[in-house]
Amino acid sequence: MTLDKIIVTLTGLAVIAFIAWFFWMTKREGAKAALTSAGYQEVMILVKGGYTPDVIMVEHGRPVRLNFRREETASCSEMVIFADFNKSAQLPEGKTVPIELMPEKPGEYEFQCQMGMLRGKLIVE
Repeated sequence: MTLDKIIVTLTGLAVIAFIAWFFWMTKREGAKAALTSAGYQEVMILVKGGYTPDVIMVEHGRPVRLNFRREETASCSEMVIFADFNKSAQLPEGKTVPIELMPEKPGEYEFQCQMGMLRGKLIVE
């Protein structure tokens, strides 16, 4: 094997390792929900190529209001599903849609689009 082939191979392996680390091994910081005067833990979530933030931390036993605002036309992001809470909602483009939940026990609860391509996590402490 020539030197240029070795360099290309090592560079390719380094890029693959970086991609694997970036997408699957990094821990993402979660956004802590703010407590409103009405007693809700509330977070605004932007839907544009994914959920931002995609990890939300809340306290158990207090009501949660997640406000989703969809800023794209991709059909995948038309709906959000909270399977553990038996809740879902249509997300019309350019409108804010609140979803209210009452997490009774601590744990991690996933939410996603109807195709499973966009994913997020609600961490109840």
